Amino acid sequence: MEPIEQQPSSSRHPGIDHVLPTEALRALAHPLRVRIFDELSAYGPLTASGLAERLAESSGATSYHLRQLEKHGLVREVVGHGARRERWWERRPGSIATPEPRDLPPGSAERLAAQLVEDEWYRARDANLHDFLGAGESVFGDEWLDAATFDTINLRLTAPQLHELIADIDVVLQKYIAAYKTTPTPGSRPVQMHINAFPLVRGEVTPGEEDRP
Repeated sequence: MEPIEQQPSSSRHPGIDHVLPTEALRALAHPLRVRIFDELSAYGPLTASGLAERLAESSGATSYHLRQLEKHGLVREVVGHGARRERWWERRPGSIATPEPRDLPPGSAERLAAQLVEDEWYRARDANLHDFLGAGESVFGDEWLDAATFDTINLRLTAPQLHELIADIDVVLQKYIAAYKTTPTPGSRPVQMHINAFPLVRGEVTPGEEDRP
């Protein structure tokens, strides 16, 4: 789960105010468009040429895909930002989620689109994490390195208890989003949180008293 920004298949969790409609989902379902959307989400407004440099693509390609994303309300031009000949772009504010792929017909264009977007989001999360682990020490001082954390917590929960846990986490995240998303503190940096909470496929159900030997 990403911090109430974009979440794969999260319509059943709190904190989501917009599940992508079919046409917008299809428009986003292109690897470069997902990467563009991610860059604008994480780093704020950028130009087509700035995106091209960051993503190792041509500015013609990023310009084209930005226009396609704009048509479907996923990004917008930042009016009055930058030089007159430069167009700056930002993602539209608010949280988004893809539809649940399992709720879509198998093999349908919509299901394939949702799966592609999910796969790209997971790839980007992994890439950001590996970047930090590989280069963080050479980029950040001890203050940032000490603040970052990577925890694995193992619990035994029922499905309702897991849902309650995620809802509680969402409340905390919303507090920080409301405080700092649009009014960042001087000296702040882009921060990304990865919170994964899921049942283990190879786990077994905890027996009830009547099932115990």
